[in-house]
Amino acid sequence: MKKKINYFERFSNWATAATGSSAAFIIAASTIVVWAVTGPVFHYSETWQLIINTGTTIITFLMVFLIQKAQNKDSKAVHLKLNELLASHEGTSNRMVNIEDLTEEELDHLYKFYIRLSELAQKESDITKTHSIDAARANQQNKSKRYTRSNKNSE
Repeated sequence: MKKKINYFERFSNWATAATGSSAAFIIAASTIVVWAVTGPVFHYSETWQLIINTGTTIITFLMVFLIQKAQNKDSKAVHLKLNELLASHEGTSNRMVNIEDLTEEELDHLYKFYIRLSELAQKESDITKTHSIDAARANQQNKSKRYTRSNKNSE
């Protein structure tokens, strides 16, 4: 697969790395110090204040989009990694792949299921036992039946 050169992507990656560095923080802090020190020289004028206000507003505005782009890319990568783990593991439910596309109501319903699953798991004597979303109740019932039978047989 030939990679298409995306200049915005390259710039975005570079800018994210550069602005998240110690050097960027030092430059920003130094700029504020220089601005504050020049206050008496410019008699704390409106223009002096306007310079820092305008500069920080523009930088903040642009950084919001840059941060959001980086966060979206990171989030997508994490979701893909989790989807791969879910899809490749025999004991997991494939229903969980791409659940980020569900509605808030559907996610709440799923959340309630996992609360119930947690309650079932707390009844277990072995904390290493796990259940998939598809088999949780059946596994719990089977284990309970086996446990009951084994207790009867040992008596």
